[in-house]
Amino acid sequence: MTSVDRKEKPQISDTRYVQIVTIGGLDPNNPLSEERQLKQVEQLNKLLSGYPKGTIIGKDTSIGRFMLGEHELCMQRTSYHVAFSRKPENIDEYNQYRS
Repeated sequence: MTSVDRKEKPQISDTRYVQIVTIGGLDPNNPLSEERQLKQVEQLNKLLSGYPKGTIIGKDTSIGRFMLGEHELCMQRTSYHVAFSRKPENIDEYNQYRS
């Protein structure tokens, strides 16, 4: 009999900390630059691949439609709920610079 060393999938009961990461925005008066959105995606990737490794447990998507004169503007914001087995040490640094 051979034993395969598999990493167990994280269980929701092991969750001790949840961080919400937002990508995009809904404010037509203050649209996010492409550079800022890329930084938000980079931060999400760091939380998912760093230590302790985060797991997405939920996702909220909001869509806003705005009329600017005769033009319609559509904007999207997605919030990811990232769960951790313990609070990451560098999470306060992330919270300090997010907007």
